[in-house]
Amino acid sequence: MTTDETPKATRREWLGLAVIALPCLLYSMDLTVLNLAVPQLSADLKPSAAQLLWIVDIYGFMVAGSLITMGTLGDRIGRRKLLLIGAAAFGLASVLAAFSTSAEMLIATRALLGVAGATLAPSTLSLIHNMFRDARERTFAIGIWISSFSAGGAIGPLVGGVLLEHYWWGSVFLVGVPVMLLLLILGPLLLPEFKDPNAGRIDLVSAALSLIAVLATIYGIKHMAEHGVGWRAVVPILAGIILGTVFMRRQRHLDDPMLDLRLFRNAVFSASLAINVMGFVFLFGSFLFIAQYLQLVVGLSPLQAGIWGVPSAMAFILGSLIVPMLAHRFRPASVMAGGLALAAIGFALLTRIEIGSSVALVVVASVIFSLGFTPVVALTTELIVGSAPPERAGSAAAMSETSLEFGGALGIAVLGSIVTVVYRSEMAQSVPAGVPADAARIAAATLGGAVAEAGHLPAELSAHLLTLARAAFVEGMQLSASIATIGLVVTALVALFLLRGAPPAAATKAVCEDAVLL
Repeated sequence: MTTDETPKATRREWLGLAVIALPCLLYSMDLTVLNLAVPQLSADLKPSAAQLLWIVDIYGFMVAGSLITMGTLGDRIGRRKLLLIGAAAFGLASVLAAFSTSAEMLIATRALLGVAGATLAPSTLSLIHNMFRDARERTFAIGIWISSFSAGGAIGPLVGGVLLEHYWWGSVFLVGVPVMLLLLILGPLLLPEFKDPNAGRIDLVSAALSLIAVLATIYGIKHMAEHGVGWRAVVPILAGIILGTVFMRRQRHLDDPMLDLRLFRNAVFSASLAINVMGFVFLFGSFLFIAQYLQLVVGLSPLQAGIWGVPSAMAFILGSLIVPMLAHRFRPASVMAGGLALAAIGFALLTRIEIGSSVALVVVASVIFSLGFTPVVALTTELIVGSAPPERAGSAAAMSETSLEFGGALGIAVLGSIVTVVYRSEMAQSVPAGVPADAARIAAATLGGAVAEAGHLPAELSAHLLTLARAAFVEGMQLSASIATIGLVVTALVALFLLRGAPPAAATKAVCEDAVLL
């Protein structure tokens, strides 16, 4: 059946899309809003350094580890049902997190938030794919879906900053409660239910294997980014790879697998996953050093840095709305390659940043690469989910989100490690005489440590240390941006080659089961 014969979406579907966008916006807000609350909750709950890291990281870990299970669960019990269950759990966990009385309680409630949050992306994305059967409308709807994530990331620091000016740290969690209540009220009225009518029982062993494999691998990658290569990073990564291999082998022998490996026979599905990972390596890695540059080199507050990040988020939203117009006229390979080339130009601008450079240069560069990156997000998402049969849409959506998480974690590890290695190498030879040994060791490890220690030194010595530390960081940032520029050009070429046979959205078929499963 061709796109022209496919029924158009009605008012109910478009109103349902607005309802779907609400939890997606909140999902990305929860990833960013906590960072501003760290000083207040640290003073109140007095967590150890390790506990503070878990408070910040456990949400993202549990989201990444639970995505495959939740995507498959939605296919089995119903995507709307899973979304509403997740919304109720997210609201409850938000209240518990807001009123946590200990670091341990906050870690546990953040973990529950992560599990609940993992229901949102695959459920909402697979619902969009079922609600919008027309290819052009579906691509536009996915653009709106992506924009909601970007908008949440943009307004998270702003909302958090306003709340923390007037209320206690727990208020940043309560923002999600009315949103989830609204979803629970409107969801049953506006969202249809979809599930695999022939689905079997979920395999609990596979669910455990996928969770532990993803958690171990991402934990190891993040540990490597923070502390370098060592057994505490290598062992979890190896364990994750081994468990992931066992998970894959188990899927081959199950009558009703959690992850249908036949999806990977579709060249477009596999290529889109690979491009997603490669692209997010460079995008997420850039967020790490840009945030540090604005706060630790330029000297902006977290709220000010968040405000300067709004233009980049707006460019991402704008690009997400433009991509559907391009997707029905040009092949995905061309649109994606063009976007990646534009993103490479943005990173090339970042290589020109120096101490004393205008913040406008960072903003312009981030706007350019955000605008250029939107075709990758929008089109790979459409291709990945569109390549799967309808009853496997939730599983495919989960794979799309998992590839994003892996790419992001790997990008932070690789590009973050490059910045760290350059910084430590420069500072090992540059810490000025007169800085106490303990302070010199801390300052030589990270720029944040140097800024903290400089506050305890005499004015002239402090200024000298800060100048050297900031120069070392900027040098590492320039090298990292150069590598990202080259990597994005390579990714553009990969997209041109691997997706050369994928047709424009207007020419795609509404149903792809035969292509996937033959």
